[in-house]
Amino acid sequence: MNAGASFAETFGKNPIVIAQAPGRVNLMGDHTDYNQGFVLPTIILRQIVVEAGFGADRHEVYSATLGRMTQFNGGELADLGRYVGGCVRVLEDRGTKIPPLQLRISSDVPVGAGLSSSAALEVATIRALNSLLDLDLGPDDVALLAHRAEVEHAGVACGIMDQMACSIGQPDLMLFLDTMTMERRLVPLPAAAEILVIDNGIPRALTRTQYNQRRAECVAAAAMLGVASLRLIDDPAAVERLPSPFRERARHVISENLRVLAALDADAVQFGALMTASHASLRDDYAVSVPALDELVAALQIEKDVFGAWLTGAGFGGCCVALVADGKASAIGRRITAQRSSSYVSKLIVP
Repeated sequence: MNAGASFAETFGKNPIVIAQAPGRVNLMGDHTDYNQGFVLPTIILRQIVVEAGFGADRHEVYSATLGRMTQFNGGELADLGRYVGGCVRVLEDRGTKIPPLQLRISSDVPVGAGLSSSAALEVATIRALNSLLDLDLGPDDVALLAHRAEVEHAGVACGIMDQMACSIGQPDLMLFLDTMTMERRLVPLPAAAEILVIDNGIPRALTRTQYNQRRAECVAAAAMLGVASLRLIDDPAAVERLPSPFRERARHVISENLRVLAALDADAVQFGALMTASHASLRDDYAVSVPALDELVAALQIEKDVFGAWLTGAGFGGCCVALVADGKASAIGRRITAQRSSSYVSKLIVP
């Protein structure tokens, strides 16, 4: 966890409340949540911590990660204020009066790695304000408000998966979530397997990538197929009449939904094969991978104790996740990261 100045050193007093939220890694179901599809994330044991108290005349946010202070009140939100300030404003939109705040943020969730650092920040912020102001928000409320903050103020037209995972996920369990009905359940990882996460060293910011464009392409593809959402189609062959790139985008989403459903009853070998197929779909049909991710996934896939591997998150950089034989993740992770090219730097994230 980042050191930086403490809350007391920054604001001259102790915090009133402390809240936290974990990062998440997606095991299957990328780019399906904003298409009302199925997802299968799990949380990681890295988290963002928000300490909170009351201030004087404006909101002050100190980031121990960045070592700097951000202040905001009215007007346009920028930098860290887009996320924290977005949380404040969506609460105000529902009628909550929020006095000037003093917040300190610390984190060991890598930024720009596809591990939902922004969702974890939003969930932790709303949890802190929930406790500070006695708002009586439940986990679903926290996730929905955090999602609104991301879409309306951070400018990323994301689905609800990240915020739900960070709000209700539990260690060592997968969250199966139907983003159309919001039905969900926690399910165990495949037996005799564990998760390995490696950051390929290429950061990404979704507002600077083609993330929002992909969402627009899916909306257009659904309209061409005469449905409100790609979730309503379960036959990948139905998209073959669409022009490119809408055909490929829709094919990924529909086939990915089927892979998530298949993964629920899969053993480790079957689950790994589904992950590998998902990566190929994200690379070839959804066009969100990059060469460094493909190289890292390929290096993982040839390891004898790796069942399968793929990019995780939105793509365009960030992390790869692999399902590996129980007890082997640490050794495989160290070996793979030691082999990486000097043109980019890979880091072992989990375990």
